Amino acid sequence: MLKYLIVALALCAAAHADDWTPKTGEEIRKIRVDCLKENPLSNDQISQLKNLIFPNEPDVRQYLTCSAIKLGIFCDQQGYHADRLAKQFKMDLSEEEALQIAQSCVDDNAQKSPTDVWAFRGHQCMMASKIGDKVRAFVKAKAEEAKKKAA
Repeated sequence: MLKYLIVALALCAAAHADDWTPKTGEEIRKIRVDCLKENPLSNDQISQLKNLIFPNEPDVRQYLTCSAIKLGIFCDQQGYHADRLAKQFKMDLSEEEALQIAQSCVDDNAQKSPTDVWAFRGHQCMMASKIGDKVRAFVKAKAEEAKKKAA
């Protein structure tokens, strides 16, 4: 058990190294596909996620946790990394404003929630913030752009 804890802490520390960079759209798509394979969701759940509706269900929480870990923005020992959240999701906000929002959504899991519940809590906070508003507007614009190309 101690070996596992040491390895987990080492991996988390390595993931928090300064060489992290925000993921590209293509990298994010690959991570989502990988996490969907690891954490299968129903067609209804996938449809909800496409509409940026995130049901508080174990399968969805585990999928979101997988995505956050593979994005390098969450570690099951330390939780979300506010600096990385800000860099990855700042949209057209200043990094300082994005960092303030991210910091307000990060918690140290004092209540000792399971990892997926902890990650989901932070995700919900981010989606309820100005960053979430920007993400929804971005996704809507991309969907409308795709419709125009298809027409």
